[in-house]
Amino acid sequence: MPNNRRRLVGRVVSDKMDKTVVVAVETTKQHRLYGKTISIVKKYFAHDESNAIPVGSTVQIVESRPLSKRKRWVVETVLRQPGEAAVEAASSAEVLLGEQSTVEAEAGPEGAEAAEAEAVEAGAAEAQAEAGE
Repeated sequence: MPNNRRRLVGRVVSDKMDKTVVVAVETTKQHRLYGKTISIVKKYFAHDESNAIPVGSTVQIVESRPLSKRKRWVVETVLRQPGEAAVEAASSAEVLLGEQSTVEAEAGPEGAEAAEAEAVEAGAAEAQAEAGE
């Protein structure tokens, strides 16, 4: 038997209720007469059994039987936590800083500047050699 329930993806905007989160689902459609693209945000109350989904998370909700007066959706999966993008950016910054610090660790801060100056001089010497040929 196929599962024909509707599924929507949205962002958690409130988690202040017990075992309930408010999920804002944004859809875009064109205006019927003018053709302008309009974004529509609709909020759904969704059941969160664990009370562990923070505000800012991106979640997938699925239609279910009525659980209360306004709650007819259940959180199916958490697609992204709010701090994940910041963690990825921080790790890439550490990689870049790690490469710079290895040069400084080998020769000290003054040695790093000297190594850069030597590289510039070597590039200039290569350019003069090519011009002289």
